[in-house]
Amino acid sequence: MPVIETPNIRMPRLGLGTWPMKGTECSAAVQSALSLGYRHIDTAEMYGNEEAVGAGLAASGVPRGEIFLTTKIWNDKTNGAAIRSAFDASLKRLATPYVDLLLIHWPSPELDLPDALAGLAAIRAEGRAKAIGVSNFPPKLLQRAIDQGGDQGVSLACLQVECHALLDQSKLLGICRANGMALTAYSPLGKGNAPNEPALQDIARKHGASAAQVALAWLLAQPGVAMVPKAASPARQAENLAALDLKLDADDLAVIAALPKDRRFVNPGMAPDWVNG
Repeated sequence: MPVIETPNIRMPRLGLGTWPMKGTECSAAVQSALSLGYRHIDTAEMYGNEEAVGAGLAASGVPRGEIFLTTKIWNDKTNGAAIRSAFDASLKRLATPYVDLLLIHWPSPELDLPDALAGLAAIRAEGRAKAIGVSNFPPKLLQRAIDQGGDQGVSLACLQVECHALLDQSKLLGICRANGMALTAYSPLGKGNAPNEPALQDIARKHGASAAQVALAWLLAQPGVAMVPKAASPARQAENLAALDLKLDADDLAVIAALPKDRRFVNPGMAPDWVNG
C-alpha cells in the first residue's frame, strides 16, 4: 500500500470511506476491507456509524497500530472545549484510545478558529490524535488556518475535500503542497459520475480496467493525494484496491486533464464560499 509521508503524517493513499453506511453493513464493510488489505478507514461524528466502525475494527483482528483511522468533528462545535467534548465521545464510540487523524468536518461562520486550532493541538499533544487537520475549507480559509496555526505552533497535517477528475482542486492542492500537508479526496468518483465519462471509459478499455479504477488511478498520479472511496461490497472494495496497480500513461493523463473540471457534487446549504471563502 503506497503511503503519503510528511513530518506530520504517514497515511495510506487508498482508504475506505464509510458514509453513509451504518450498523451491521458498516461494520461488515470495515472488516471486509481490512481483510483485503486496506489499512485506512474514514468516519465522522456526523455519519452516525463510529460504533459500527469500531466494531469492524475489533472484529477484523488487525492490530490497531496497523490501521490508520480518521474521524471528524461536526461544525456545530465551534471552539476548543466543544471539540474536545465531542472527540471524547467519538473515542468512546470507536472503542479506541486514539485516532490517527482528527479533522474539523466543515467550517461554520461561528467557528473560533484560533481556539479550535488550540483545542486540536492539545488533543494531539496528549497523543489521542496522531495528526490534526481540517475538511471542506476553501483556499482563503485554509491559508488562514495554516497561518494562524503557525503563529500558535500548530501544524496542520491534512485537508480532506471533494476531489476527483471532474473538479479542479489545484488551488487547494497547491496550498497543501506548499505547507507540507496531505490532501484526502472524498467522493473520488464524483458521486459515481466520473466513471460515466466516455473519456474515462475509453482509457479503461485501453488498459482492460474499469472506468472507476481509471478515476482512482488519476488521483494516485497526483503527488500528496490520498482517497477514501465508499464501497460496501467486498467485490467493489477489491476493484478499488486494484486501482493501485493501474498506471496511466502521459496520453491518458492529458485526456483527463482536458476534461471540464467544474462539477461539484457535495455542496450543502451550509457549505462555505468555495471561491472567496
